Amino acid sequence: MPNPKRRHSKARTGNRRAHDHLSAHSLSECPNCHWKKMPHRACAKCGYYKGREVLEVEDNKK
Repeated sequence: MPNPKRRHSKARTGNRRAHDHLSAHSLSECPNCHWKKMPHRACAKCGYYKGREVLEVEDNKK
């Protein structure tokens, strides 16, 4: 494996790492309860996906 001949400066290292940041997830709105959810996944609040209930969600009301 080849090794670097010279040391990279802090600026050069920082410039290379400038694009390594994380991006936020894209969120869509649930058409049933209007809660934010990830696309192509069932809603965690109401349990609906594509207009039908696919998950049973417990009510947190006591």
